Amino acid sequence: MNNLSVLCLAVAGLSACNGSNSKSSETANASSRSNAAEKPNIVIMLTDDQGYGDMNCYGNLRLQTPNLDKLAAEGVRFTNFYAGAAASTPSRAALLTGRYAERAGLQGVVDDLSENGLESDEFTLADYLKQNNYATGIFGKWHLGCLPEHLPLRHGFNEFFGLPYSNDMWPFHPQPGHPYRALPLYDNERVVEYNPTVNQMTTRITKRATEFINKHKDEPFLLYVPYTQPHVPLGVSDKFKGKSGEGLYADVIMEIDWSVGEIMKTLKENGLDDNTLVLFTSDNGPWLSYGNHGGSTGGLREGKGTTFEGGQRVPFIARMPGRIPEGKVSDQFLSALDITPTLVELTGSQMPRMNKFDGENVWKTLAGQPQNHQPFFFLYDGQVEAVRDEKWKCVAPHEYRIVTEPGKDGLPGVQLANGGKTGLALFDLEKDPQESIDLADEYPEITKKMAAMMKDFQEEMAVCTR
Repeated sequence: MNNLSVLCLAVAGLSACNGSNSKSSETANASSRSNAAEKPNIVIMLTDDQGYGDMNCYGNLRLQTPNLDKLAAEGVRFTNFYAGAAASTPSRAALLTGRYAERAGLQGVVDDLSENGLESDEFTLADYLKQNNYATGIFGKWHLGCLPEHLPLRHGFNEFFGLPYSNDMWPFHPQPGHPYRALPLYDNERVVEYNPTVNQMTTRITKRATEFINKHKDEPFLLYVPYTQPHVPLGVSDKFKGKSGEGLYADVIMEIDWSVGEIMKTLKENGLDDNTLVLFTSDNGPWLSYGNHGGSTGGLREGKGTTFEGGQRVPFIARMPGRIPEGKVSDQFLSALDITPTLVELTGSQMPRMNKFDGENVWKTLAGQPQNHQPFFFLYDGQVEAVRDEKWKCVAPHEYRIVTEPGKDGLPGVQLANGGKTGLALFDLEKDPQESIDLADEYPEITKKMAAMMKDFQEEMAVCTR
Protein backbone atom coordinates (compact mmCIF):
# COMPACT_ATOMS: atom_id res chain seq x y z
CA MET A 1 0.00 0.00 0.00
CA ASN A 2 1.46 3.37 -0.94
CA ASN A 3 1.43 6.55 1.12
CA LEU A 4 -1.56 7.96 -0.72
CA SER A 5 -3.64 4.91 0.14
CA VAL A 6 -2.65 5.13 3.81
CA LEU A 7 -3.70 8.76 3.92
CA CYS A 8 -6.97 7.92 2.21
CA LEU A 9 -7.76 5.28 4.82
CA ALA A 10 -6.96 7.63 7.64
CA VAL A 11 -9.12 10.42 6.30
CA ALA A 12 -12.08 8.63 4.81
CA GLY A 13 -12.22 5.18 6.44
CA LEU A 14 -11.61 1.78 4.85
CA SER A 15 -14.92 1.22 3.09
CA ALA A 16 -14.95 4.65 1.46
CA CYS A 17 -11.36 4.28 0.28
CA ASN A 18 -11.38 0.79 -1.21
CA GLY A 19 -14.96 0.76 -2.46
CA SER A 20 -15.67 -2.65 -0.91
CA ASN A 21 -19.14 -1.60 0.22
CA SER A 22 -21.35 -1.52 -2.89
CA LYS A 23 -23.97 0.69 -1.24
CA SER A 24 -21.30 3.22 -0.31
CA SER A 25 -19.98 3.02 -3.84
CA GLU A 26 -23.41 3.75 -5.31
CA THR A 27 -23.82 6.70 -2.97
CA ALA A 28 -20.42 8.04 -3.96
CA ASN A 29 -21.27 7.71 -7.65
CA ALA A 30 -24.57 9.53 -7.17
CA SER A 31 -22.80 12.25 -5.24
CA SER A 32 -20.23 12.52 -8.02
CA ARG A 33 -22.94 13.04 -10.63
CA SER A 34 -24.78 15.61 -8.55
CA ASN A 35 -21.59 17.55 -7.87
CA ALA A 36 -20.37 17.45 -11.46
CA ALA A 37 -21.91 20.82 -12.19
CA GLU A 38 -20.29 22.31 -9.07
CA LYS A 39 -16.83 20.83 -9.41
CA PRO A 40 -15.06 22.39 -12.39
CA ASN A 41 -13.65 20.13 -15.07
CA ILE A 42 -9.96 20.66 -15.80
CA VAL A 43 -8.32 20.42 -19.23
CA ILE A 44 -4.56 20.92 -19.49
CA MET A 45 -3.00 20.87 -22.95
CA LEU A 46 0.80 20.77 -22.94
CA THR A 47 2.88 20.92 -26.11
CA ASP A 48 6.44 19.60 -26.39
CA ASP A 49 9.17 22.14 -27.26
CA GLN A 50 6.79 24.85 -28.51
CA GLY A 51 8.50 28.21 -28.16
CA TYR A 52 7.22 31.54 -26.88
CA GLY A 53 7.05 32.80 -30.46
CA ASP A 54 5.20 29.79 -31.89
CA MET A 55 1.66 31.12 -32.00
CA ASN A 56 -0.12 33.80 -33.99
CA CYS A 57 -1.45 35.54 -30.89
CA TYR A 58 2.12 35.69 -29.53
CA GLY A 59 3.26 37.61 -32.58
CA ASN A 60 4.18 34.95 -35.15
CA LEU A 61 2.06 35.89 -38.15
CA ARG A 62 3.51 33.05 -40.25
CA LEU A 63 1.69 30.45 -38.16
CA GLN A 64 -2.00 29.65 -38.48
CA THR A 65 -3.45 29.14 -34.99
CA PRO A 66 -7.09 30.29 -35.15
CA ASN A 67 -8.33 27.99 -32.37
CA LEU A 68 -5.54 28.99 -30.01
CA ASP A 69 -6.08 32.63 -30.87
CA LYS A 70 -9.77 32.19 -30.06
CA LEU A 71 -8.88 30.50 -26.79
CA ALA A 72 -6.75 33.52 -25.91
CA ALA A 73 -9.50 35.95 -26.98
CA GLU A 74 -11.95 34.16 -24.68
CA GLY A 75 -9.56 34.04 -21.73
CA VAL A 76 -6.29 35.45 -20.45
CA ARG A 77 -3.01 35.28 -22.36
CA PHE A 78 0.07 35.48 -20.18
CA THR A 79 3.32 37.02 -21.38
CA ASN A 80 5.50 36.12 -18.37
CA PHE A 81 4.78 32.44 -17.76
CA TYR A 82 7.60 29.99 -17.06
CA ALA A 83 7.82 26.26 -17.60
CA GLY A 84 8.97 24.49 -14.43
CA ALA A 85 12.32 23.64 -16.06
CA ALA A 86 14.14 23.94 -19.38
CA ALA A 87 13.85 20.22 -20.23
CA SER A 88 11.02 17.73 -20.49
CA THR A 89 11.19 15.46 -17.42
CA PRO A 90 11.81 18.08 -14.72
CA SER A 91 9.32 20.43 -16.36
CA ARG A 92 6.54 17.83 -16.27
CA ALA A 93 7.39 16.83 -12.73
CA ALA A 94 7.08 20.46 -11.64
CA LEU A 95 3.74 20.91 -13.40
CA LEU A 96 2.11 17.77 -11.98
CA THR A 97 3.46 18.01 -8.41
CA GLY A 98 3.72 21.76 -7.84
CA ARG A 99 7.28 21.15 -6.61
CA TYR A 100 10.73 21.66 -8.05
CA ALA A 101 11.74 18.44 -9.79
CA GLU A 102 14.95 18.24 -7.76
CA ARG A 103 12.85 17.37 -4.71
CA ALA A 104 11.67 14.26 -6.56
CA GLY A 105 15.10 13.31 -7.86
CA LEU A 106 14.04 14.12 -11.42
CA GLN A 107 16.34 17.02 -12.25
CA GLY A 108 17.52 15.26 -15.42
CA VAL A 109 15.77 13.82 -18.47
CA VAL A 110 14.92 10.10 -18.20
CA ASP A 111 14.99 7.72 -21.15
CA ASP A 112 14.38 4.08 -22.05
CA LEU A 113 17.29 2.89 -19.87
CA SER A 114 16.47 4.98 -16.80
CA GLU A 115 15.53 3.20 -13.60
CA ASN A 116 14.42 6.33 -11.78
CA GLY A 117 11.05 7.99 -12.11
CA LEU A 118 8.26 9.62 -10.14
CA GLU A 119 8.08 7.85 -6.79
CA SER A 120 4.94 6.87 -4.90
CA ASP A 121 5.42 9.52 -2.21
CA GLU A 122 5.20 12.32 -4.78
CA PHE A 123 1.52 13.22 -5.13
CA THR A 124 0.42 14.43 -8.55
CA LEU A 125 -2.49 16.66 -9.50
CA ALA A 126 -4.25 13.48 -10.62
CA ASP A 127 -3.74 11.93 -7.18
CA TYR A 128 -5.39 14.90 -5.49
CA LEU A 129 -8.34 15.10 -7.87
CA LYS A 130 -8.90 11.35 -8.01
CA GLN A 131 -9.48 11.35 -4.24
CA ASN A 132 -12.16 13.96 -4.88
CA ASN A 133 -14.07 11.66 -7.28
CA TYR A 134 -12.56 13.10 -10.45
CA ALA A 135 -12.08 10.90 -13.49
CA THR A 136 -8.49 11.36 -14.60
CA GLY A 137 -6.98 10.73 -18.03
CA ILE A 138 -3.67 11.39 -19.76
CA PHE A 139 -3.29 11.13 -23.53
CA GLY A 140 0.15 11.83 -24.99
CA LYS A 141 3.66 11.86 -23.56
CA TRP A 142 4.37 10.98 -19.90
CA HIS A 143 8.19 11.18 -19.51
CA LEU A 144 8.34 10.69 -15.74
CA GLY A 145 9.77 7.18 -15.73
CA CYS A 146 9.14 4.05 -17.78
CA LEU A 147 9.26 1.25 -15.20
CA PRO A 148 5.82 -0.13 -14.24
CA GLU A 149 5.81 1.60 -10.84
CA HIS A 150 6.48 4.97 -12.49
CA LEU A 151 3.74 4.94 -15.13
CA PRO A 152 0.63 7.18 -15.01
CA LEU A 153 -1.84 4.65 -13.60
CA ARG A 154 0.37 4.41 -10.51
CA HIS A 155 0.17 8.18 -10.08
CA GLY A 156 -3.51 9.00 -9.96
CA PHE A 157 -4.58 8.58 -13.58
CA ASN A 158 -7.43 6.22 -14.47
CA GLU A 159 -6.63 6.14 -18.19
CA PHE A 160 -3.45 6.46 -20.24
CA PHE A 161 -2.79 6.35 -23.96
CA GLY A 162 0.57 7.45 -25.24
CA LEU A 163 4.33 7.29 -24.97
CA PRO A 164 6.42 6.78 -21.82
CA TYR A 165 9.09 9.24 -23.02
CA SER A 166 10.03 11.43 -26.01
CA ASN A 167 9.28 10.28 -29.53
CA ASP A 168 12.92 10.64 -30.61
CA MET A 169 13.97 7.96 -28.10
CA TRP A 170 13.57 5.19 -30.64
CA PRO A 171 15.76 3.19 -33.06
CA PHE A 172 15.59 5.90 -35.75
CA HIS A 173 17.25 8.70 -33.76
CA PRO A 174 19.65 10.55 -36.13
CA GLN A 175 22.37 10.88 -33.46
CA PRO A 176 21.66 8.29 -30.74
CA GLY A 177 23.60 8.48 -27.52
CA HIS A 178 23.00 4.74 -27.18
CA PRO A 179 21.08 2.12 -29.19
CA TYR A 180 17.49 2.96 -28.34
CA ARG A 181 15.00 0.15 -27.96
CA ALA A 182 11.71 0.08 -29.85
CA LEU A 183 9.43 2.90 -28.67
CA PRO A 184 6.35 1.47 -26.92
CA LEU A 185 2.85 2.91 -27.27
CA TYR A 186 0.76 2.22 -24.18
CA ASP A 187 -2.96 1.80 -23.72
CA ASN A 188 -3.23 1.98 -19.94
CA GLU A 189 -0.45 -0.38 -18.81
CA ARG A 190 -0.40 -2.59 -21.90
CA VAL A 191 1.93 -2.03 -24.84
CA VAL A 192 -0.25 -2.10 -27.97
CA GLU A 193 2.29 -1.06 -30.58
CA TYR A 194 5.98 -0.35 -31.11
CA ASN A 195 7.44 2.61 -33.02
CA PRO A 196 4.04 4.16 -33.77
CA THR A 197 3.74 6.28 -36.88
CA VAL A 198 4.75 9.84 -35.98
CA ASN A 199 2.36 11.35 -38.52
CA GLN A 200 -0.72 9.95 -36.76
CA MET A 201 0.07 10.69 -33.12
CA THR A 202 -1.70 14.06 -32.85
CA THR A 203 -4.81 12.62 -34.49
CA ARG A 204 -4.79 9.55 -32.22
CA ILE A 205 -4.25 11.61 -29.07
CA THR A 206 -7.09 13.94 -30.05
CA LYS A 207 -9.45 11.02 -30.66
CA ARG A 208 -8.78 9.55 -27.24
CA ALA A 209 -9.06 12.93 -25.53
CA THR A 210 -12.48 13.68 -27.06
CA GLU A 211 -13.68 10.16 -26.28
CA PHE A 212 -12.66 10.72 -22.66
CA ILE A 213 -14.80 13.87 -22.49
CA ASN A 214 -17.80 12.08 -23.98
CA LYS A 215 -17.33 9.18 -21.58
CA HIS A 216 -17.03 11.28 -18.43
CA LYS A 217 -19.35 14.18 -19.24
CA ASP A 218 -21.60 13.38 -16.24
CA GLU A 219 -18.81 13.53 -13.66
CA PRO A 220 -15.97 15.95 -12.93
CA PHE A 221 -12.78 15.12 -14.79
CA LEU A 222 -9.14 16.02 -15.26
CA LEU A 223 -8.05 15.72 -18.88
CA TYR A 224 -4.28 16.05 -19.37
CA VAL A 225 -3.16 16.20 -23.01
CA PRO A 226 0.66 16.35 -23.24
CA TYR A 227 1.15 16.32 -27.01
CA THR A 228 4.17 14.51 -28.48
CA GLN A 229 4.67 17.39 -30.95
CA PRO A 230 6.29 19.69 -32.03
CA HIS A 231 9.22 17.72 -30.59
CA VAL A 232 11.38 16.14 -33.29
CA PRO A 233 10.91 13.97 -35.24
CA LEU A 234 8.12 16.14 -36.57
CA GLY A 235 5.03 14.39 -37.86
CA VAL A 236 1.76 15.58 -39.34
CA SER A 237 -1.23 13.80 -40.86
CA ASP A 238 -2.17 14.09 -44.53
CA LYS A 239 -4.96 16.52 -43.68
CA PHE A 240 -2.36 19.15 -42.72
CA LYS A 241 0.74 18.12 -44.64
CA GLY A 242 1.90 21.06 -46.75
CA LYS A 243 -1.20 23.11 -45.86
CA SER A 244 0.55 25.93 -44.02
CA GLY A 245 2.79 26.88 -46.91
CA GLU A 246 5.48 27.63 -44.32
CA GLY A 247 7.13 24.23 -43.93
CA LEU A 248 6.67 21.12 -41.79
CA TYR A 249 6.97 22.83 -38.42
CA ALA A 250 4.14 25.22 -39.29
CA ASP A 251 2.06 22.25 -40.52
CA VAL A 252 2.57 20.55 -37.14
CA ILE A 253 1.44 23.68 -35.27
CA MET A 254 -1.64 23.82 -37.52
CA GLU A 255 -2.55 20.27 -36.52
CA ILE A 256 -2.07 20.97 -32.82
CA ASP A 257 -4.32 24.00 -33.26
CA TRP A 258 -6.91 21.76 -34.94
CA SER A 259 -6.70 19.38 -31.98
CA VAL A 260 -7.37 22.23 -29.57
CA GLY A 261 -10.42 23.12 -31.64
CA GLU A 262 -11.70 19.53 -31.54
CA ILE A 263 -11.36 19.38 -27.76
CA MET A 264 -13.13 22.73 -27.32
CA LYS A 265 -15.90 21.64 -29.70
CA THR A 266 -16.43 18.43 -27.73
CA LEU A 267 -16.71 20.37 -24.47
CA LYS A 268 -19.36 22.64 -25.98
CA GLU A 269 -21.31 19.78 -27.55
CA ASN A 270 -21.57 18.17 -24.11
CA GLY A 271 -22.66 21.37 -22.38
CA LEU A 272 -19.43 21.55 -20.39
CA ASP A 273 -18.01 24.78 -21.74
CA ASP A 274 -18.95 27.06 -18.84
CA ASN A 275 -17.80 24.67 -16.13
CA THR A 276 -14.41 23.75 -17.56
CA LEU A 277 -11.10 25.45 -16.91
CA VAL A 278 -8.87 25.09 -19.97
CA LEU A 279 -5.12 25.69 -19.74
CA PHE A 280 -2.69 25.62 -22.66
CA THR A 281 1.10 25.84 -22.40
CA SER A 282 4.42 24.24 -23.41
CA ASP A 283 6.93 22.17 -21.43
CA ASN A 284 9.95 24.34 -22.36
CA GLY A 285 11.34 26.52 -25.10
CA PRO A 286 12.25 25.46 -28.65
CA TRP A 287 15.04 23.05 -29.56
CA LEU A 288 17.14 25.49 -31.55
CA SER A 289 19.73 22.97 -32.70
CA TYR A 290 17.12 21.48 -35.07
CA GLY A 291 16.85 24.67 -37.09
CA ASN A 292 13.79 24.65 -39.33
CA HIS A 293 12.37 21.70 -37.36
CA GLY A 294 12.62 23.70 -34.14
CA GLY A 295 10.46 26.56 -33.00
CA SER A 296 10.87 30.24 -32.22
CA THR A 297 11.70 32.02 -28.97
CA GLY A 298 10.03 35.18 -30.24
CA GLY A 299 13.31 37.05 -29.84
CA LEU A 300 14.11 35.81 -26.33
CA ARG A 301 17.62 34.70 -25.41
CA GLU A 302 18.74 31.09 -26.07
CA GLY A 303 16.31 28.12 -26.05
CA LYS A 304 15.53 24.69 -24.66
CA GLY A 305 18.14 23.38 -22.24
CA THR A 306 19.02 26.83 -20.89
CA THR A 307 17.58 28.91 -18.07
CA PHE A 308 17.59 32.10 -20.08
CA GLU A 309 14.16 33.39 -21.09
CA GLY A 310 14.05 31.48 -24.37
CA GLY A 311 14.47 28.21 -22.52
CA GLN A 312 11.63 28.60 -20.03
CA ARG A 313 9.33 31.48 -20.92
CA VAL A 314 6.51 29.83 -22.87
CA PRO A 315 2.94 30.55 -24.01
CA PHE A 316 0.22 30.18 -21.39
CA ILE A 317 -3.51 30.68 -21.90
CA ALA A 318 -6.25 30.21 -19.30
CA ARG A 319 -9.96 30.15 -20.15
CA MET A 320 -13.11 29.64 -18.09
CA PRO A 321 -16.23 31.63 -19.04
CA GLY A 322 -17.63 33.70 -16.20
CA ARG A 323 -14.65 33.03 -13.95
CA ILE A 324 -11.74 34.25 -16.05
CA PRO A 325 -12.01 37.55 -17.95
CA GLU A 326 -12.15 37.54 -21.74
CA GLY A 327 -9.51 39.05 -23.97
CA LYS A 328 -7.12 40.03 -21.20
CA VAL A 329 -3.34 40.03 -21.60
CA SER A 330 -1.45 39.72 -18.32
CA ASP A 331 2.23 40.47 -17.72
CA GLN A 332 2.13 39.06 -14.17
CA PHE A 333 4.82 36.42 -13.91
CA LEU A 334 3.91 32.94 -12.72
CA SER A 335 5.06 29.40 -13.44
CA ALA A 336 3.99 25.82 -14.02
CA LEU A 337 4.73 25.18 -10.34
CA ASP A 338 1.56 27.14 -9.60
CA ILE A 339 -0.79 24.95 -11.61
CA THR A 340 -1.25 22.05 -9.19
CA PRO A 341 -1.60 24.19 -6.02
CA THR A 342 -4.14 26.40 -7.79
CA LEU A 343 -6.22 23.50 -9.08
CA VAL A 344 -6.12 21.64 -5.77
CA GLU A 345 -7.63 24.73 -4.12
CA LEU A 346 -10.07 25.44 -6.94
CA THR A 347 -11.51 21.91 -6.88
CA GLY A 348 -11.53 21.54 -3.10
CA SER A 349 -9.18 18.56 -3.38
CA GLN A 350 -7.00 19.31 -0.38
CA MET A 351 -5.84 16.28 1.59
CA PRO A 352 -3.18 15.54 4.19
CA ARG A 353 0.23 15.39 2.56
CA MET A 354 3.85 15.15 3.60
CA ASN A 355 5.24 17.34 0.84
CA LYS A 356 4.69 21.08 0.66
CA PHE A 357 4.16 22.89 -2.62
CA ASP A 358 6.82 25.17 -4.07
CA GLY A 359 4.20 26.84 -6.26
CA GLU A 360 1.28 28.85 -4.95
CA ASN A 361 -2.42 29.36 -5.54
CA VAL A 362 -2.59 31.95 -8.34
CA TRP A 363 -6.33 31.85 -8.95
CA LYS A 364 -6.58 35.59 -8.36
CA THR A 365 -4.06 36.13 -11.14
CA LEU A 366 -5.97 33.85 -13.50
CA ALA A 367 -9.16 35.70 -12.61
CA GLY A 368 -7.57 39.03 -13.51
CA GLN A 369 -6.99 40.37 -10.00
CA PRO A 370 -3.75 41.86 -8.61
CA GLN A 371 -1.60 39.32 -6.79
CA ASN A 372 2.04 39.32 -5.74
CA HIS A 373 4.17 36.30 -6.56
CA GLN A 374 7.00 34.75 -4.60
CA PRO A 375 10.45 34.45 -6.23
CA PHE A 376 10.88 31.76 -8.87
CA PHE A 377 14.14 29.84 -9.17
CA PHE A 378 15.53 28.56 -12.47
CA LEU A 379 17.28 25.23 -11.97
CA TYR A 380 19.14 23.08 -14.46
CA ASP A 381 20.28 19.58 -13.51
CA GLY A 382 20.20 20.45 -9.83
CA GLN A 383 22.00 23.78 -10.13
CA VAL A 384 20.35 27.11 -9.34
CA GLU A 385 21.20 29.27 -12.34
CA ALA A 386 18.85 32.22 -11.88
CA VAL A 387 16.02 33.69 -9.84
CA ARG A 388 13.20 36.05 -10.74
CA ASP A 389 11.68 38.40 -8.16
CA GLU A 390 9.13 40.89 -9.46
CA LYS A 391 10.71 42.53 -12.53
CA TRP A 392 14.27 41.51 -11.68
CA LYS A 393 16.10 38.40 -12.83
CA CYS A 394 19.49 37.62 -11.36
CA VAL A 395 21.65 35.09 -13.21
CA ALA A 396 24.33 33.10 -11.39
CA PRO A 397 27.72 32.45 -13.00
CA HIS A 398 27.42 29.30 -15.11
CA GLU A 399 28.17 27.67 -18.43
CA TYR A 400 25.33 26.94 -20.85
CA ARG A 401 24.65 25.30 -24.19
CA ILE A 402 24.80 27.28 -27.40
CA VAL A 403 23.98 26.40 -30.99
CA THR A 404 26.78 27.35 -33.37
CA GLU A 405 25.19 25.87 -36.49
CA PRO A 406 21.45 25.04 -36.70
CA GLY A 407 20.40 21.76 -38.23
CA LYS A 408 17.95 21.26 -41.07
CA ASP A 409 15.08 18.97 -42.08
CA GLY A 410 15.21 16.75 -38.99
CA LEU A 411 18.96 16.56 -38.51
CA PRO A 412 20.49 18.40 -35.54
CA GLY A 413 23.15 21.01 -36.05
CA VAL A 414 26.22 21.79 -33.98
CA GLN A 415 25.47 22.37 -30.31
CA LEU A 416 28.13 22.96 -27.65
CA ALA A 417 27.01 21.78 -24.22
CA ASN A 418 29.15 24.34 -22.36
CA GLY A 419 29.87 26.73 -25.19
CA GLY A 420 28.42 29.77 -23.45
CA LYS A 421 29.54 31.33 -20.21
CA THR A 422 28.03 34.06 -18.06
CA GLY A 423 29.08 35.79 -14.90
CA LEU A 424 26.78 37.16 -12.21
CA ALA A 425 24.25 39.36 -14.03
CA LEU A 426 21.07 41.33 -13.33
CA PHE A 427 18.31 42.05 -15.83
CA ASP A 428 15.20 44.23 -15.73
CA LEU A 429 12.76 41.97 -17.59
CA GLU A 430 10.11 44.66 -17.93
CA LYS A 431 12.44 46.74 -20.09
CA ASP A 432 14.76 44.02 -21.34
CA PRO A 433 13.12 40.59 -21.78
CA GLN A 434 15.96 39.71 -24.18
CA GLU A 435 18.42 39.76 -21.24
CA SER A 436 20.84 41.91 -23.20
CA ILE A 437 21.66 44.70 -20.70
CA ASP A 438 23.45 43.63 -17.51
CA LEU A 439 22.57 46.00 -14.65
CA ALA A 440 24.54 44.25 -11.88
CA ASP A 441 27.01 47.11 -11.47
CA GLU A 442 24.23 49.71 -11.55
CA TYR A 443 22.17 47.97 -8.85
CA PRO A 444 24.70 46.22 -6.60
CA GLU A 445 22.41 45.88 -3.58
CA ILE A 446 19.67 44.16 -5.55
CA THR A 447 22.26 41.91 -7.17
CA LYS A 448 23.80 41.02 -3.81
CA LYS A 449 20.41 40.25 -2.27
CA MET A 450 19.30 38.02 -5.13
CA ALA A 451 22.67 36.25 -5.31
CA ALA A 452 22.25 35.40 -1.61
CA MET A 453 18.77 34.05 -2.34
CA MET A 454 20.23 31.72 -4.97
CA LYS A 455 23.00 30.58 -2.62
CA ASP A 456 20.51 29.74 0.14
CA PHE A 457 18.21 27.90 -2.25
CA GLN A 458 21.11 25.93 -3.71
CA GLU A 459 21.92 24.70 -0.19
CA GLU A 460 18.29 23.70 0.27
CA MET A 461 18.30 21.79 -3.01
CA ALA A 462 21.51 19.99 -2.05
CA VAL A 463 19.80 18.69 1.09
CA CYS A 464 16.53 17.63 -0.50
CA THR A 465 17.82 16.08 -3.72
CA ARG A 466 17.40 12.31 -3.57
